[in-house]
Amino acid sequence: MVEDNEEVKQAVKVYKALGEPTRIKIAMLLTEEMNLCCSDIGSKLESVAGSTLSHHLKQLTECGLLTLRKDGTYIYYSVNKEVARKYAPYLLG
Repeated sequence: MVEDNEEVKQAVKVYKALGEPTRIKIAMLLTEEMNLCCSDIGSKLESVAGSTLSHHLKQLTECGLLTLRKDGTYIYYSVNKEVARKYAPYLLG
């Protein structure tokens, strides 16, 4: 039986976050364009409400797939390439 270690927990979080189609779209968008703020992501996805988008970004950040950078009142998101390479390499391909 596989040990329940931190790496397994991390993998479960990433795969659970990517189990929602909108989150995959967000991750794929952010592999193409780094450092996008929530409003930029929302305008590119078009059909996602702001509060829903914030929830998706939170899930992707908490699993480690996205990193964020604060600049004043704006938060810019990017894909954590190390995590993506390890758990979801298809995002980078």
